[in-house]
Amino acid sequence: MTEKKQNSRKTGEQSFYYDVRLLFPVLFLVGIGIVMVYSSSSALAFKKFGTEYYFLKKQMLFALLGIVVLIICSRFPYRFFRSLTYPLLILALIFLAAILITELGYSAGGAKRWFRLGSFSFQPSEFARFALVIYLAYSMNKKKEMLKDFYVGFMPHIMILFIFTALIIFQPDFGSVIILGVLTWVMLFVGGVRIWHLIASLVLITPIAYFFMVSADYRLKRIMSFLNPWQYSANDGYQIVHSLMAFGTGGIWGTGIGKGYQKLFYLPEPHTDFIFSVVGEELGLWGVLIILGLYILIFWRGIFIAGNCKDSFGSFLAIGLTTAIGLQVCVNMGVALGLLPTKGLTLPFLSYGGTSLLLNMASIGILMNIGTAKKTLKKPIKGDALVKSVKTTFQERFTF
Repeated sequence: MTEKKQNSRKTGEQSFYYDVRLLFPVLFLVGIGIVMVYSSSSALAFKKFGTEYYFLKKQMLFALLGIVVLIICSRFPYRFFRSLTYPLLILALIFLAAILITELGYSAGGAKRWFRLGSFSFQPSEFARFALVIYLAYSMNKKKEMLKDFYVGFMPHIMILFIFTALIIFQPDFGSVIILGVLTWVMLFVGGVRIWHLIASLVLITPIAYFFMVSADYRLKRIMSFLNPWQYSANDGYQIVHSLMAFGTGGIWGTGIGKGYQKLFYLPEPHTDFIFSVVGEELGLWGVLIILGLYILIFWRGIFIAGNCKDSFGSFLAIGLTTAIGLQVCVNMGVALGLLPTKGLTLPFLSYGGTSLLLNMASIGILMNIGTAKKTLKKPIKGDALVKSVKTTFQERFTF
């Protein structure tokens, strides 16, 4: 047996083990999420469905399915996703278009962002984000020698982003558009696209983004209420005010699980968009810091896997999946803390919702597969070598 293992190491065969440093924080967050979904949604579930366990049962089912998806993806060779790039991309575009032009599109809160088939609902923008990451990783790997060329390394990727955002903006879902835009920018930056092209794109997109923000009354009101929520506490600032009140009530130690007050029909969507506020009220500062620490562990591990992968497709894919999760965390927490205007984005692994949880668990499984592919790993970078590596990378990237 020992001989087999040694031979396997010598030949560079792929072996599988579960990356505890990545798996532990994910499963811990999913477990906390199940508890907090029940705590935050029991009153709402009883009022709407006659049972306080409605959202709890569905979230537990999503969690079990998510674990199965994670296991499958962790053992599914990530390189195979290269052959799925265009089918996934086309499927995402079909979903985004169908939600607007067919009767399957479901409206809630003034936005048409879901497919609804009986009790099953699906959010195409979440799938689009996943498909975009795989496409960018595949395309940048294929064109890695020509990424500095404007018409090869920049324009094709921006055109795909434009098609996605054009479909999503009509839902409307401005938050997802921002996430996709920042995600694409980060991946192109890491991939080696000329920094001048990326900066120019920011300059060009700023007036367009400004136009979209001020062209719709509800978006303008959100910005005004974000700047001064207490002045608009009775209407557009209502969500932010009650979210901040939840954190203030929680203090350092929290009120205790199940003893929060804001979830009792004061805080809108307490089990999805504002579950972090319920955490802040019931678990207090210590609970918030633990959850933040778990996300930092996931982000650190994802970056480590990307940085130690010789295969550029695997490295780009790891960066994209990690960045997508990180952006979602930053936006959701920023909204809950009043640092960003209100956006309808869930908190990964914690919020109620099947689409988000399953796709994020799939992302973690893929990261594990990239990290456990012995053939693709380089010698880990440590200490001064890591600092020099980062410094060299930034010097190269900011050379016009």
